[in-house]
Amino acid sequence: LERKKCVMATIRKIKGRWQVQIRVKGYPHTTKSFLQKSSASKYAREVELKMEKQIFNDMSEAQRTTLGDILNKYVEEGITTLKSERTIKSRVKLIQQDKIARYGLLQLRSKHVHEFRDRIKDGRAPKTINMYIETLISCWNYAKRSLSIALPAENPFEIISKYKIHNERDVTITEEEYQRLLLAAGQSKLNMLEDLIRFAVRTTARFSEITGLLRQNVDFNKKLATFIDTKNGTDRTIPISDDIIAILKKYPFGDKFFPIPTRDKFKEHWYKARDKAGLSHLKFHDLRSVGIRRYLLAGVPIEQVAIISGHKSLTVLYKRYMRIKA
Repeated sequence: LERKKCVMATIRKIKGRWQVQIRVKGYPHTTKSFLQKSSASKYAREVELKMEKQIFNDMSEAQRTTLGDILNKYVEEGITTLKSERTIKSRVKLIQQDKIARYGLLQLRSKHVHEFRDRIKDGRAPKTINMYIETLISCWNYAKRSLSIALPAENPFEIISKYKIHNERDVTITEEEYQRLLLAAGQSKLNMLEDLIRFAVRTTARFSEITGLLRQNVDFNKKLATFIDTKNGTDRTIPISDDIIAILKKYPFGDKFFPIPTRDKFKEHWYKARDKAGLSHLKFHDLRSVGIRRYLLAGVPIEQVAIISGHKSLTVLYKRYMRIKA
């Protein structure tokens, strides 16, 4: 018969507290203190039983680690390769300022998550609040999988229900508003702003794709441009018209066509131009929707539009197309 491992706990009183020590080959040494001897004995029996059944999980590290500690590690090491690194850092900064960050990992309960969600909901859209919860879910999973911290099987951030999203953004502008925007952009101190807007609408490209477009990835003869490592994680090659080529040829120097120093600096000029045009609600990313809508209204097949815009699913485009047809 196979002999069971001998599991023995030592319980002794040290400085007014009852300390449990369990030493078993194949497991880390486990130590925990209690105010009452009965609690210490109960804990020792539970751990001994779990060790005999080989289902014991040492959560001592989780016990001395706060959510804030994990958030720091997550930002420093867990998101450095993500395109959304900057956005996640912004979310984590807010979470770190909230009292939820001071809870130990084993003390976190769903009620704490509900309370956190209530504290940050003012002035934020349901989708934004859901993204904060998603960040916390990812952080917990990072601690468990990448840092090998033993945690309860149930992720406290996953068990709360998400807000239903009714604020899907689909902003567009009229031709007259578009011309006003171009006129205001033409008066900007950022000389290339008008061309950036025209390029964004004609290519339906994202800001990061436009400012990251390299000269070596554009073939004027074949009339093709390739955006590298896009948001979807793949490269995307699109056909470029003579109008787009004319815009690009206005900027013949440097590795990139549109070398914007920083996104924040660009926003200063963008905000001034859109406000001057009376379009203070407009985001630069909305120009992507403007371009898609123009292609659909012009009768370009929806499959071709998906190639240009980079949508892997046609669902979003079908929704827009049905609204236009209606």
